[in-house]
Amino acid sequence: MLSWAHVEVVNYDLPSNLLPDTTVLGYAVNRTTGKFTVKLGGACKITLPPDNYFATISGKIVQGKIAELDGIRVRAFFKWWSITGMRSSDDDIFFEVSMVTAKYPSKNFNDRPPCDGQHSSS
Repeated sequence: MLSWAHVEVVNYDLPSNLLPDTTVLGYAVNRTTGKFTVKLGGACKITLPPDNYFATISGKIVQGKIAELDGIRVRAFFKWWSITGMRSSDDDIFFEVSMVTAKYPSKNFNDRPPCDGQHSSS
């Protein structure tokens, strides 16, 4: 069953399954500025990039794009990198890490990614 936060991202033309399969405790979005906060039941590690979701995720959401993202990381080249943005274009999702962009087919998000385990978000 999808939470209202999962459904809300669809209103911005993004896949509802960008959020992992975990409890969403709260979600707030300012419709004027697009600034949002999502509070998850805990930190979550998944096997698809992005790899780690902190318990609190924030950013700025507009149609087809999330900017100023905080609370999601990916491991690459033996280092953890913060994902700073996401955007949707046709059949692909683009994850932004600083000046680098990685493209993934949106079909990777047909199902909500399950949490592999709970861990600290430090």
